[in-house]
Amino acid sequence: MPNYMPTTPASALLHIIIIGNGIAGITAARHIRKRSNHRITIVSSESTHFFSRPALMYIYMGHLTYEQTKPYHDDFWEKNRIELVHDHAHRIDTEAKAIHLQSGTQLRYDKLIVATGSIPRRLGWKGQDLQGVQGLYSLQDLQSMIDISHHIKRAVIVGGGLIGVETAEMLYSRGIPTTFLVRESRYWNSVLPNEEAEMIGRHIQEHKSIELRTNTELQEILDDGTGRVRGIVTNAGEEIPCEFVALTVGVEPNVALARASGIPVERGIVVNEFFASKIPDVYACGDCAEMQHSSDAARGRIEPLWYAARAHGECLAANICGEQHEYTRTTFFNSAKFFDIEYQTYGTVSAKLGENEATIFWQDSPSAATKRLLRIVYAKDATKRVVGCNVLNVRYRQDVCTHWIERGASIEEVLENLGAANFDPEFFAQAEAHLVAEYNRQEGKNLVLKKRRSLWNALQILSSSTA
Repeated sequence: MPNYMPTTPASALLHIIIIGNGIAGITAARHIRKRSNHRITIVSSESTHFFSRPALMYIYMGHLTYEQTKPYHDDFWEKNRIELVHDHAHRIDTEAKAIHLQSGTQLRYDKLIVATGSIPRRLGWKGQDLQGVQGLYSLQDLQSMIDISHHIKRAVIVGGGLIGVETAEMLYSRGIPTTFLVRESRYWNSVLPNEEAEMIGRHIQEHKSIELRTNTELQEILDDGTGRVRGIVTNAGEEIPCEFVALTVGVEPNVALARASGIPVERGIVVNEFFASKIPDVYACGDCAEMQHSSDAARGRIEPLWYAARAHGECLAANICGEQHEYTRTTFFNSAKFFDIEYQTYGTVSAKLGENEATIFWQDSPSAATKRLLRIVYAKDATKRVVGCNVLNVRYRQDVCTHWIERGASIEEVLENLGAANFDPEFFAQAEAHLVAEYNRQEGKNLVLKKRRSLWNALQILSSSTA
């Protein structure tokens, strides 16, 4: 893909418009402001102000208010000279460099960032557009779910990913019986290894008002005759009555605006390693962007992750301001919560081991209250370098884990120093010794876990191993 040169000198003041006020767009705006005096306008029809999307479930559950999910006070934007436009962009005229808004207003730009994020995936089921059928992604989705919850006697969730389990916890908090349809043989075992999938599945089923149905798919959503959902039919032909259906089979890039405006789209908006699209002065970042790079076929994919979107925004801001920064993916990291089980994953941990991979894992017994699991995946070759790890209900330091993976530390080095990653409170029972003992048992070794490290010790380990 060509690397388009800026059409305006880097020293000139530009009007930069960002469509979308999620983490990618907001990060881009903040870092453009740090680097320049350019005029910045953010357009969003979802909300006036940036809020924490992962916190939507806590608003529903009554743990937070919407105001408490906004990381910045409302006066932050004016103080930083970032203009907020609460309106819907329905067309981009890339020739005239103009954004046409639903209100009839036109905004002209020098450079445009499309950061429209994702939308819930729909797979063409009959009845998927009935009232009471929705995904859970936007503030509007949340409000719709709040409004209908007063009338729900039973709900159905379709899809066993992270949004699905969040939705199950939300409904559980209001005492709404729920049937959870998962097409795999275990919960999310297209992503999780069997032991993790089984642990999460057991934990979900401990919540008695939630019925987890594995090996079950949605066939059809039934109409009550007034345009509202009255139930669903599974692939086995069983009818399940319900007044609410949550479609949580994943998300896909929100590219309707870009496609309608003639901006090249494949799965996402096609961009190069500098986030430039094929249209001069039009960029894209976050969930809606599909990075393609001729020298690295593996990079021709989408990164629908909060952490990646934040990195996109920061890198793009540098490029917009005249610094040529090629985006480089960092070590994969994600975190989530399955009811009471906290989950962190680093690097590469696939549902099934690769041909040249080995793993060591330990977990609490199924009856244990703590429900902890540690897994490390490493290369079978002589290096035994660690390539990934899963951590459930134990809190690890991201910088320590990613450093080990990026440096190619061996499994034995990591196991001996595993206490450096743990930042659970001192009075928490430690799990690392169990994992070391399991490795010693399997490999006939006598590794000894070093004394648990403080944060200072952990940072010393990082600095000394880098040197």
